[in-house]
Amino acid sequence: MQLRAVGRSGLQVSRLGLGTLTWGRETKLEDARTVLRKFVAAGGNLVDTAAAYAAGDAERIIGRLIRAGDVVRDDLVIATKAGFGIRNGHRVVDTSRASLLGDLQESLRRLGTDHIDLWQLHAWGSAPLEESLAAIDTATASGYIRYAGLSNFVGWQTAQAATWQGAFPGRTPITSAQVEYSLLTRRAEVEVIPAVQAFGMGFFPWSPIGRGVLTGKYRAGLPRGSRGASEHFAWFVEPYLEQRSRSVVEAVCLAADGLEMTPAQVALLWVRDAPGVTAPLVGARTVAQLDTYLAAEELELPAEIVSALDDVSGGPNQLRSAEEPTVEIG
Repeated sequence: MQLRAVGRSGLQVSRLGLGTLTWGRETKLEDARTVLRKFVAAGGNLVDTAAAYAAGDAERIIGRLIRAGDVVRDDLVIATKAGFGIRNGHRVVDTSRASLLGDLQESLRRLGTDHIDLWQLHAWGSAPLEESLAAIDTATASGYIRYAGLSNFVGWQTAQAATWQGAFPGRTPITSAQVEYSLLTRRAEVEVIPAVQAFGMGFFPWSPIGRGVLTGKYRAGLPRGSRGASEHFAWFVEPYLEQRSRSVVEAVCLAADGLEMTPAQVALLWVRDAPGVTAPLVGARTVAQLDTYLAAEELELPAEIVSALDDVSGGPNQLRSAEEPTVEIG
């Protein structure tokens, strides 16, 4: 698998990342083991997780697989997040210094590692931004993290954080950002991706397959075993099961038929090769799903298909005309 540089940093990641949102719930240990081993064997190294995923179980599974020798720690770029969780049944964002550093120590313990390759603020919180960013500086100085990133920040928040960290020598640069980005949600093109490009950051889109909807699996209803039919993730899928999304899904399926690809591959390739993208994060729950994504490594979408998908999903991508080549290694 090809590697891409993360913005202007020295960090290099596979141009496909493995997301672990479902690990510990829909994806159990044995399935996670098979998926992770195959992902690494194919040249993938970026594994994205969070302290909040399954109340820490996603990190525990990764740590267990490392300790068992299923994968070698140094073969992974572990990206995890802090500042978000469930308390007393409610979602809570706490980006205070104490909470962030506490989350970090727990992540290190669950993962069974002495450092995190990419540590990300999971969301914009109510704590002063400079306090949250100071926690990143402390973690870097202590040797617990190598690079720092942001998750789910809008454009101005991304720019503010990057500007603050770049304003004084010795502060840890913001290396990356991740937000949702797919043919069903292109808001990132308005401010987030321009901010990422302006500050020389990498960009990791999550849910590039439109929360699974762009696979076409929901065209006839809610399949058993799907996220849309699950107790934990039905709320996650439901917003994309409306009429506008259906027209985009039909266009993706039509393109897939003509190109002899799967709809998931078409949706993934549109994101992977979009301006500013470093590596989309795919939440493969099974080896069969992962195989589909890995088989797209040597594929590209024809320019006319890209343009047609742009049109049906919201109009031309204005970033394409000003696109700079993505740095790829190997």
